[in-house]
Amino acid sequence: MLIQPSQADVRRFFCGAYAKSRSGANLEAIEILASQWINEHPEYHAELADVDAALATMQNTDPSRDNPFLHLSMHLSISEQCSIDQPRGIRQAVELLSHKKQSLHEAHHATMECLGRMIFESQRAGKMPDGQVYIDCVQRHATKD
Repeated sequence: MLIQPSQADVRRFFCGAYAKSRSGANLEAIEILASQWINEHPEYHAELADVDAALATMQNTDPSRDNPFLHLSMHLSISEQCSIDQPRGIRQAVELLSHKKQSLHEAHHATMECLGRMIFESQRAGKMPDGQVYIDCVQRHATKD
């Protein structure tokens, strides 16, 4: 089943996971994964600390700045893709890239470029995303000098 949360749902989720993590409350599995990526991005903590402010600023995006909610969502998506190897081959491609960069975090950032490009191209063309093009892009990052 495809889950399509609203922008507000995504913001509530990440702010909630951050709050629960900081308070020491029990986290669900997806919240644990989210909090691990949140911990990798202390530059987002102030925005995650206030759910009301996060919801109030949904329409005020600054194109010169990363959207922390989109960025963290992409980390979660890539983590989930790797856990189930979907599209087939993504796990190995990200593992090779992680080895090359000596950092899972940096591998995710390079993978995000490929994921974003695949989504953009599929939307522009009005076609389904091409998983093989995505994997090929990640593999190219892994073989760059």
